Amino acid sequence: MNADEFKGKWLQLKGEIKSRWGDLTDDDLTVIEGNRDKLVGKLQERYGYSMEEAEREINDAFD
Repeated sequence: MNADEFKGKWLQLKGEIKSRWGDLTDDDLTVIEGNRDKLVGKLQERYGYSMEEAEREINDAFD
């Protein structure tokens, strides 16, 4: 899923993100606002993923 698709489906994806990555708060999701790069950054921050790991996790979840 590319960045534009991700942003367009943001409302649908928020629930899946919360269930998959429970350490992300509602405030985190507000900051991310459908921006895939921001999600990558938050996953790196909260879970200690490398950029590649975060990208892979997102791809596995949504592609």
